Amino acid sequence: MTRNTEYHFRDGFCVAVRDRRTGDFLQGHLAVRRRLHGGLKFFGNGAIVPNAGEPQPGEALYFAADGRDLVTSIVERVDRPAKSLVQAYPEVPEPPPTRRERSR
Repeated sequence: MTRNTEYHFRDGFCVAVRDRRTGDFLQGHLAVRRRLHGGLKFFGNGAIVPNAGEPQPGEALYFAADGRDLVTSIVERVDRPAKSLVQAYPEVPEPPPTRRERSR
C-alpha cells in the first residue's frame, strides 16, 4: 500500500490496483498487467538504490516495460488482502508472455 493506492499482485504481476480513499478498482492504471521489477529507495541527497527483491516499506514500487517505466509513491506497508477483496477483483488479467514464450 502506498499513501493513496493499493497494488495487488499474483506471481509477480500486478492484477489489481485500488484507490484507498474510494475503494474503487482502477482498471486503467498503468501498473495493471505489468511485472513488478523491485523497489527503489530514495535518499535525501538524491541517491537512488534499487532493490531487485521484494519491495519493502520506505521504497517505491518499480515496473519496467518497453520504455514506459512506472515508479509509484513510497510503500507504507505490505498486507495480505482479505479473501473477500481478492474475490472482488475485476477480471484477473493473464500475465503477458515472456520473451522465451513469444519466441516459440
